[in-house]
Amino acid sequence: MQTFDLEDHEYIELNSLLKLTGLCSSGGIAKLLIADGLVTVDEQIERRKRCKVRAGQTVSYDGRKIQVVRQEN
Repeated sequence: MQTFDLEDHEYIELNSLLKLTGLCSSGGIAKLLIADGLVTVDEQIERRKRCKVRAGQTVSYDGRKIQVVRQEN
């Protein structure tokens, strides 16, 4: 499982998360995959491209998982 640190942010939009973590090569492809129901957030299909993903949530696509965290400094 891969982790993604929100750093100083409260959330990240789902399509941006897929792109920044390398699960998709572009934001456009991420949007298509989400619209097709191929991405889950906390094991539930998520079709909102700009869904706010927050610390503690897990995103899955194509057998790969991303745990979203926020490290306190």
